[in-house]
Amino acid sequence: MNHNTINNTIAFVKEQLKNAEGGHDWFHIERVYKNTLLIAKTENCDLEIVSLGALLHDIADSKFYNGDEQVGPRVATRFLKSENVKDEVINHVVKIIENISFKGGKEKQTFASVELNVVQDADRLDAIGAVGIARAFNYGGFKNRAMYNPEIAPNLNMTKEEYKKSTAPTINHFYEKLLLLKNKMNTKTGKQIANQRHQFMELYLEQFYKECEGNL
Repeated sequence: MNHNTINNTIAFVKEQLKNAEGGHDWFHIERVYKNTLLIAKTENCDLEIVSLGALLHDIADSKFYNGDEQVGPRVATRFLKSENVKDEVINHVVKIIENISFKGGKEKQTFASVELNVVQDADRLDAIGAVGIARAFNYGGFKNRAMYNPEIAPNLNMTKEEYKKSTAPTINHFYEKLLLLKNKMNTKTGKQIANQRHQFMELYLEQFYKECEGNL
């Protein structure tokens, strides 16, 4: 693995995301990168591909570009070509970027690889647990959404487009995505970590409802 390329990628991502929303900033990328390296230890995968995939997976998240899902792959491709990365590596990294997202949980992936499994698990781990809770409410605030409205029930049957356009309260997002991720993990390590983080979210929700009801 070319460590200069990795270091240059880190510098590029930091610069690109310096003004990003707090749940999708450099520190999100760094956490996913660390999760990726941890999971990769127990998977037979290409370390260069998973590293670049983790670092570039949210380089231009479609939710901040009017839903355009090709911005990220374009930016990543242009950067990796400037680093003289091999075409087969670039193509694999782009496939990871294109297929990593939850998208409401209804979309079938059009690509499969061990490397995608590793990076996808690493990204999903950052969406659950204590950090996942913080990210959910941070993004909800960024979009000026209600935290909780008991009159608006979670929608578990959203299409991909409905999911992308949802303006539901942040608590609903737990049921529409976060609590579903535990059973969507790909790797043994990912599943183990997800179980613990899932339990933490369940405890959090129990406490949240108690406080909302004045029942402590």
